[in-house]
Amino acid sequence: MGIFGSKQTPVPPHPRREPRYDCPLTADAVAAVFDGCADFSRRTLYLNNDPARQVEMLFITGQVRNERASDYVLRPLTQSDALRRAATMDEAFDLMAKGGLYSLAVSERTTADQVIFDLVNGWVALFFPGKDRVLTLMTATEEKRSVSSPENEPDVKGAQDSFVESVRTNTSLVRRRLRAPELRVKEYVVGRQSVTPVDILYIEGIANPELAAEVERRVASIDIDALLMTGNLEQYITDEVNTAFPLTAYTERPDRFCAGLAEGRIGVLADGIPVGWLLPSTVDQFFRTGQDKTSNWMVASALAVLRYVCVLITLFLPGLYVGAVLFHPEMIPVKLALSIIAAKQSVPFPTLAEVLVMLLAFEVLQEAGLRLPSSIGQTVSILGGLVVGTAAVEAKLVSPAVLVVVAIAGIAGYTAPSQDLAGGLRIWRFLLTVLSGIMGLTGLILGAAVLIWRLARLESFGVAYLTPFASNAGKQKQGHVVLRAPLPKTKLREDYLNTGNRRNQG
Repeated sequence: MGIFGSKQTPVPPHPRREPRYDCPLTADAVAAVFDGCADFSRRTLYLNNDPARQVEMLFITGQVRNERASDYVLRPLTQSDALRRAATMDEAFDLMAKGGLYSLAVSERTTADQVIFDLVNGWVALFFPGKDRVLTLMTATEEKRSVSSPENEPDVKGAQDSFVESVRTNTSLVRRRLRAPELRVKEYVVGRQSVTPVDILYIEGIANPELAAEVERRVASIDIDALLMTGNLEQYITDEVNTAFPLTAYTERPDRFCAGLAEGRIGVLADGIPVGWLLPSTVDQFFRTGQDKTSNWMVASALAVLRYVCVLITLFLPGLYVGAVLFHPEMIPVKLALSIIAAKQSVPFPTLAEVLVMLLAFEVLQEAGLRLPSSIGQTVSILGGLVVGTAAVEAKLVSPAVLVVVAIAGIAGYTAPSQDLAGGLRIWRFLLTVLSGIMGLTGLILGAAVLIWRLARLESFGVAYLTPFASNAGKQKQGHVVLRAPLPKTKLREDYLNTGNRRNQG
C-alpha cells in the first residue's frame, strides 16, 4: 500500500494517434463520427436553387452562431449573383474560397481530421460532391462571460478589468495594453479530449529566447485527456511537484500580466481558465500586489515589510509559543508566565494538543467558509470562530493565551497576497509546531533550517525560487530585496531573467 493508494502496475506508453480520424474526406464519413449526437446538423443546399449544384453543409448546433451562419453562408449560397454566373462547381468553389462567402476566416481542408476539429470549434463545413477539398468557415458563437472587475486582486487606482474564460478575449486585453508589434502569441493545443488552445506570450527582443523555447517545449509535451483546470497545466510545466509551495505565479489582472511581460517573463493563457501565468516564478512575486506600483514607493515598501513580517508570524508564532511554554519558560516575562500558568491549571490537555486542535479548528472553519455560499460563508466563519473560541475557553478546553496565539497566526496568514503561498505556510506551520512540541526551540530552528534548505533547492525554469534572496550564477536582484525603489530610479530589468534588452527606461 502506497501513500496514494495501492501500488499499480507500470503504465505502458500510450502514443498519440495521428491522424485521430483516418477516414475518407466525405460528408457521410464525417457525419458517421458524430453519429448519435443530437446537436450535430447536416443540410443539403442547392446553389441558386439549382439541384445540379448540390452542397452539403455540416455544423454543430450551439457551437455556431445562427445569425452568422445565415447571413455569411446560407444567403450568399442561395442568392449570390457571382455564384450564379459560375460556369462549373470548381469555379464556384474558388469564388467561395476567395470572398464569395462573407465569413472573415475561410480555410481549405484536405483531411477529415481537420474538418472534424473545425466543426467542434464552431465552424461550418461545406462539402462539394466529387471534390477532395472542403471549405470551412468561421461562424462560431462568442457567448462568454463579460469582462468584469477583478474579484481576488482588487486595486483602487488600477484598471478594473480581469481575464475571462475566452483565450482570444484575454489576448485582446493584453494587446490593448502592449501595442508593440514585437509581442508574440504562439498557440498550442493541449488535451486529447478537451483540445484546449494554450497561448504562450512574450515580447521578442526582451524575453530570453531560450526561456521562451523551454516554456513552449513543456507546454507542447503535455499529454493528458483534458485541460480544464489550473492544476492540469501548472503541475505539468513546473520543475518540482513534491512541494507545498507554488512554483507558478498567476494573476487575473491583465495589467499585472502585461507588467510581467514587460519585465521579460513568459506569459501563458489557456482557453476556459480566467487567469494568466507568468514564468519564471520567484518567491517575491507571491508577496506583490497589483497596487504596489500604483502606490507611493514608501507606502509600498512599508506594506511589503509588513507582509514579510506577517508571514514569519503565521509560520513561527504557534511553534514559538509551544516551545517557550514547554521547554523554555525562562524566556517568558514573569507576569505573562504567571497568567499562562493560572489559566493552564484548569485545562486538562497539554499545550501542544491545545495549539494543534485550535489550528485544526481554524482550518476547518476557513474551509467551511470557502465552500458555503457567499451569502452565509462569511457569517459562518466569523460566528463559528467566535462561538467555538469562546465556548472552548469557557469550557476550560483551551487556555485564552492559546486562542490568542492561534488567532494572531491565522489572521497574519491572510496578509499574503497569494493564497497558494498561504496554503504552503499553513502546512509548514503544523510541522514546525509539532517539532517545537517534541524538541523545543531546537526543533523549531531545525525545522526552519530544513524549510530554507528545501526552498533553496527549488527552481522555476532555471531561476532560483528564493530570488531575490538567492543568487543566480552571480546575477542578483538589483537594489534592495524587500524595499521598492522609486520607479524613475529603476532603470534596468532584473539581471537574473537574462533579458535581451535590460534597459526599461530612458
